[in-house]
Amino acid sequence: MSTKLIDNSTREDMVYQTAYWGIRASVGIIFAVYGFQKFDPIWREHLIGFGLPPELQIPIALAETIGGIAMVIGILTRIAGTVFGIILVDAIFHIRWNNGFFIANGGWDYDLALLAMVAFILVVGSGTISVSSRLRKIPSFLR
Repeated sequence: MSTKLIDNSTREDMVYQTAYWGIRASVGIIFAVYGFQKFDPIWREHLIGFGLPPELQIPIALAETIGGIAMVIGILTRIAGTVFGIILVDAIFHIRWNNGFFIANGGWDYDLALLAMVAFILVVGSGTISVSSRLRKIPSFLR
């Protein structure tokens, strides 16, 4: 009887970890793709339009691209999540707030959903389906 409970527990944990990796990978892919897009020189004009210095183009593009890849493979996910959280809070309050809630009007509902996922990732860490779970030298608070 106890063997069956262990098997069910292990199976449930694997389902949980797989679903969690799906959330983490989705956030990572979204940031990596948008980050890669920000290497386009036209994005400098978007930054100026948002009232941000154009010199932030490359640092933002690198942070989102590298952080997104790190999030997908599961290494330094809390650091990437912290950076993503800062970017999202800035996007909500500095860029999108005056447009209202709905994304159809340039609003912040999509950013809020991503921020909720990033907050979840910050709490959980990288999970067991990750590079970090295989590396013992990374402190747990960085996973």
